[in-house]
Amino acid sequence: MHKILLILKREYTTRVQKKSFIFLTLLMPVIMAALIILPAYFASMGDEQTRTIGVYDGSAVFLGRLENSEFTKFQFIPRDEFVSSKSDIKNSNYYALVDIEPNFLITKTVQVLSANNIAFDLKSQIKDKIQGVIEKDKMAEVVRQTAIPDLEKKLAATKTHINLDTIKVGDGGVVEKSSTEIGMVLGYIFGFMIYLFIFIYGTMVMQGVMEEKQSRIVEVIISSVRPFQLMMGKIVGIALVGLTQFALWVILGIAILTASKSFYPSPAQAHQMQNVIEQQDSMQQAGGPELDKIQDLLAMVGTINFPLIIGCFIFFFIGGYLLYSSMFAAVGSAIDVQEDAQQFMLPITLPIIVSIMVMVSALRSPDGPIAFWFSMIPFTSPIVMMARIPFGVPIWQLLLSMFLLIITFVAMVWITAKIYRTGILMYGKKPSWKELGKWLMYKS
Repeated sequence: MHKILLILKREYTTRVQKKSFIFLTLLMPVIMAALIILPAYFASMGDEQTRTIGVYDGSAVFLGRLENSEFTKFQFIPRDEFVSSKSDIKNSNYYALVDIEPNFLITKTVQVLSANNIAFDLKSQIKDKIQGVIEKDKMAEVVRQTAIPDLEKKLAATKTHINLDTIKVGDGGVVEKSSTEIGMVLGYIFGFMIYLFIFIYGTMVMQGVMEEKQSRIVEVIISSVRPFQLMMGKIVGIALVGLTQFALWVILGIAILTASKSFYPSPAQAHQMQNVIEQQDSMQQAGGPELDKIQDLLAMVGTINFPLIIGCFIFFFIGGYLLYSSMFAAVGSAIDVQEDAQQFMLPITLPIIVSIMVMVSALRSPDGPIAFWFSMIPFTSPIVMMARIPFGVPIWQLLLSMFLLIITFVAMVWITAKIYRTGILMYGKKPSWKELGKWLMYKS
């Protein structure tokens, strides 16, 4: 055990002191925060460019009926001006031209002409406004034919929007509002993180074994320790590197997101928010739907059992990593160069890829048979079970999944240790699957 701890310490200290580790640890929270904050910031800025659209209406259906928006202005022009502007749109007074031919009601086609490709939002806006006019005319015709008073208003009144609240009933009949969407987001994030960590740090184990084997330093190391001790020290040491990096990412991420909030509200907005908090009761009585939505969201987030989710994440990350990293270590010990790893990598990577595909199904149906069985299979359970946990998993299923993962890990370590102890000293030959089978039969 003492020798395993020495190897563990060596693997841990050498990797956390690398510039690449420090750089990635500091950079990743910044990148993740930017991916969350910047899209919302840019979306809030919007497109404030004022555009004038020249419209030639040969059908005379839309004259004066296309409503202007804040930054899009429709100007109806005669045929002569349309033709002259069309010949040199770039230097005309219009951002784009809309050509509505006299036979529009037959062709149902409108042309939008511009010097460059127009923005998708602008295209959708033009299309929606033209369709809105046609639908209004059709509705008016229906009203005229049926002679029912206020038919248009009555039909509009039939459109109903409902709010669908999901309520979770606990023991003793205690009810609390929940959110399916929040559960799906959390399940996807934690499942995908385990997927990334297994690949990143498992490959790191394989690369470390290959480097020591190529440099022949392993021959010196195993003169003092057993191959099993070397393998376990390396696997556990790199696992601690991963947990350290994850913990730092969480701490730095929270710090960055907390600090970034100060960049958004102005002093006036901050003062206004303070007034909202102080006058919460009066605002609710007056009808504050936005405030109610925020309170409901916070209440739903509060129903998530974060200690259970984080605890299960740590367990399944460690369990999944140990299971796969032992196989990665066996592959690294059996080959000399990276190119030889391809034939052995498929059985390792295939279950991980299948896990990601099943995770999507588990998010849609967390209690379905596919989600259940793949959350029990140890090679897929670390990812699939994390997708199910935010929705609530029976305790017996969770414990059974954990137990099977531990048993499978112990069995896999025993198998890979036999391959590792032989392969670590084999040079110059790429082994076949048949030879790996023979290595498992060798006695200690």
